[in-house]
Amino acid sequence: MTREAPPTRLARFRAALAASPALWWALLYFFCLLCGYYVLRPVRDAMGASSDPAAVFPRWLLALAEGQGVALGAYTLQVLFTATFVAMLLLQPVYGALVARFPRRVFLPVVYLFFIACLAGFWWAFHAAVPGRGGAFFVFIAVFNLFAVTVFWSFMADVFDNEHAKQVYGYIGAGGTLGALAGPAVTRMLVERVGVANLLLVSGGFLLVCLLCIVRLRRWAILRERAHHEASGERAMGGSVWAGLRLVWQDPLLRALAMLMFFGVGVGTLLYNEQAAIVRRFYPTAEAATRYYSTLDWAVNGLTILVQLLLTRWLLRRYGVAPLLLLPALAILAGFALLSASPLPLLVALVQVVTRASEFSLAKPARETLYTRMDRERRYKAKSVIDTAIYRGGDFSFVWLHKLLAGFGSSVVFLAGLAIAAGMTFGAWRVIREQRRLPDNAA
Repeated sequence: MTREAPPTRLARFRAALAASPALWWALLYFFCLLCGYYVLRPVRDAMGASSDPAAVFPRWLLALAEGQGVALGAYTLQVLFTATFVAMLLLQPVYGALVARFPRRVFLPVVYLFFIACLAGFWWAFHAAVPGRGGAFFVFIAVFNLFAVTVFWSFMADVFDNEHAKQVYGYIGAGGTLGALAGPAVTRMLVERVGVANLLLVSGGFLLVCLLCIVRLRRWAILRERAHHEASGERAMGGSVWAGLRLVWQDPLLRALAMLMFFGVGVGTLLYNEQAAIVRRFYPTAEAATRYYSTLDWAVNGLTILVQLLLTRWLLRRYGVAPLLLLPALAILAGFALLSASPLPLLVALVQVVTRASEFSLAKPARETLYTRMDRERRYKAKSVIDTAIYRGGDFSFVWLHKLLAGFGSSVVFLAGLAIAAGMTFGAWRVIREQRRLPDNAA
C-alpha cells in the first residue's frame, strides 16, 4: 500500500482559492493597492533625496528659512518627516470620526475616493510645475500608504476569522508583494516615456479597482460577523473619536504593539536616511534616483514573496506569531552590528532589503492576525492609531536623531541603531507574551 504524496504548495493554494471565493477578491484588492502605491513610491523617494530645495519646498518657505539664516536643503528629510507627522496627528481624529459615525459601506469607499481625488490634484500640480509640489507629494504618499493599508487589513479582519487568517494571510501578503513587484516595473517602464505626472493617473486606476473589491468583499464580512455573533459593521461603530488613543494607552497588548511599531520604524528611518545620502551622492537627477529606488523595491519585494510562499504560512500555522516577530528583530540586530563595524554603501542597501522584506513577509502578517481576535473598535480605531500616529511619531523622532548623529559618521549612527533594534526585539517579546491572553476569535 503506497501513501499519497503530500500536496504541493500550488495545490494547497488552488484548494484555498476553491474553498474561499473571498480570497480571490482579497488577492486582487491587495495586489492593486500595493501596485498603485509602488508606482508612486520611487517618485516620493526621489523627491526626498533631491538636492534641489526649489523642487521640494514652496518659495515662501525657502525665503522664510533664508531670512532666518537656515539652509532648508540641509534639512529636507527632517522637514518632510515632521510635516508628515503633523498631518497624521491632524487626520487621526478625522478618521476616528468617520469610523465612529458611518457604517463600513460608507467610510471605506470614502477613504479611497479621497486619495483618488488627491492624485488627480497632484497630476495637475506636476503638469503646472506648482512650486512646493515635491514636498506636498512626499507627505501625501506617506499618509496614503499608512491609511490605505491599515484600512485594508482592518477590513480583512472583518472578512476572515483567526483560523481562516492563518490559512490565507500568507497568500494575501504574496498577492500584495506581486503588486509591489509590478509597481516599480511599471515605473521603470513608463517614467521616461510618459513623465512623472502621468504615473499618478496610472496609480489612480489601480485604486478604482480597489473600490470594486471592497464592494464585492462586503457580503463575506457580513457572513463572518453573523457566524461569530459579532457587532455588525453595517451599522456605525459609535464611540469617541479619541477611543483609539485611549485603548492603546490602557491595553497592555496594544501598548506592546505600539512599542514594537515605534522602534521598528526607528531602524527603518535610520537606514532610509543613510540611503538618501548615498542617492544624493551617486544619482543626482530625479529620473536616475527614481530608477534606483524602483530597483531597490524590486529586490525587497522579490525576497518578500520568496519568504511568503516558502515560510510565512507554515510558520504561522505551526508555531503561531512568535517566530514571525522574533526572526526579523534578530536579523535587524545582526545587520546593524555589521553596519556599525563597516558601513559600506552596498551593505547599507543589503540590510535595507532584509529589513523591509522581513517586515513585509513575517512581522506584518503576524501582527495583522492578532487583530482578527480583537473587537471592531480595537481593529479599526486602535489599529489606526498604531499604524499611523505611532508610526509617523517614530519617523519624526528618529529622523531628527539621525540628523544629530550624522555629524559623527555612519558608524555612530548604526551603533545607535543597534540600541533601537534591541528596543524592537523587546517590543516583539512583549507582544508574544501579551497576545496569549486573547481569545481564538473576536468576541
